[in-house]
Amino acid sequence: MSLITTPNFYQTGKRYFRDFSPNDDFYEMLIDTHRDLSDEQSNMLNAKLILLLANHIGDMDVLAEALKAAREDV
Repeated sequence: MSLITTPNFYQTGKRYFRDFSPNDDFYEMLIDTHRDLSDEQSNMLNAKLILLLANHIGDMDVLAEALKAAREDV
């Protein structure tokens, strides 16, 4: 597993009893955000989310690595 795909979820000030708990919390939020959307709306939400997160990350090297990792096996 590369650094880019190693889980890195946390919430400031919150302690988790299991390492995967924050990952589960994010997955649940993501599914809830897509709930009741059409396929077109869901695709638009994903596109907007990608751009918002890319802007938040801002580091071109990190973004290039993420794009490369996402493209593998597609």
